[in-house]
Amino acid sequence: MIPRTVLKGNSMKTKRTSHTILTGLFTVCALALLCNLLWGSAFAFIKVGYRLYGIGAGETWNQVLFAGFRFTLAGVLVVLFGSIADRKPMLPRRQAWSRILCLSMLQTVGQYMFFYIGLARTTGVKASVLDGSNVFFCLLVASLFFRMEKFNGRKLCGCILGFAGVVLANVAGSSLTWSFSLTGDGFILFSALCYAFSSAALKQFSRTDSPVLLSGWQFIIGGLIMTAAALAFGGRIAIRTPGQVLILLYLACLSAAAYTIWGLLMKHNPVSRIAIFGFCTPVFGVLFSSLFLTEQNALSWATALALVLVAAGIWMVNRVGPSRIKTAEARNEPGKTGAE
Repeated sequence: MIPRTVLKGNSMKTKRTSHTILTGLFTVCALALLCNLLWGSAFAFIKVGYRLYGIGAGETWNQVLFAGFRFTLAGVLVVLFGSIADRKPMLPRRQAWSRILCLSMLQTVGQYMFFYIGLARTTGVKASVLDGSNVFFCLLVASLFFRMEKFNGRKLCGCILGFAGVVLANVAGSSLTWSFSLTGDGFILFSALCYAFSSAALKQFSRTDSPVLLSGWQFIIGGLIMTAAALAFGGRIAIRTPGQVLILLYLACLSAAAYTIWGLLMKHNPVSRIAIFGFCTPVFGVLFSSLFLTEQNALSWATALALVLVAAGIWMVNRVGPSRIKTAEARNEPGKTGAE
């Protein structure tokens, strides 16, 4: 029989190892970039899905219904694979349901309802640029509302560099008007604000609940709410071909994988350290749109410079000063980063 003290020691060692892996610079960069690569591909594949399902640009509630199907399926996949990995059903505790509902209303319902409705009433270029403000909102919400970290000049400079990259990638060769519509441009900003609050809430809730469990169930609840709302307002789509099934499955899988990984990174790192990678999503979106939709020329000086600016912004937020390195070494805290 193994003594309880030994089991406890092994468990704590496993937790420390997992924490160290998920805070390592290479792992954080690789996983965060993977998440944003998947989200960036969604811009192109959602439009491919609209073509396959015959959803027009102005059919807002059909678009919301499509999103509802996607996120419900994503949640089912997360819960299914999570249950297989844990070898038991991934069911929330009674106390967790309020946190799951809060997340689903902010992340899935709030963010995507505002985004889809706003996108139907503004241009794609303006939507991409305005949606890039979510990183600013993330840092401000984490600093001012949740008091998780300090907002300093270095983080501000990193955000400015990253946002400049987003603007350059989307505006080069396109026209950007400066008019403002509450139900168009305003809703895109509300979407970004919902994302910011959901990111901070996910980190807060992950202290007591698994981010995998939170991700899966908030997708299911949020997806069902979006589906019900779309059906109530006349949204209708039909699934008839294998191509329609495959595109829906891909979008569900990327949401399930990306948001679950993102949640794990948020749990073990400061919000600013992870959120800054969000500037990569619109740039990846331009690249995928160029490859699959031929909407823009991705192989241009503007896109290359945009990637440099985004990379510089990420480095600015995540760099570790010499004094912090010495302090971390003295305290034997390998997970400390300049984002704290």
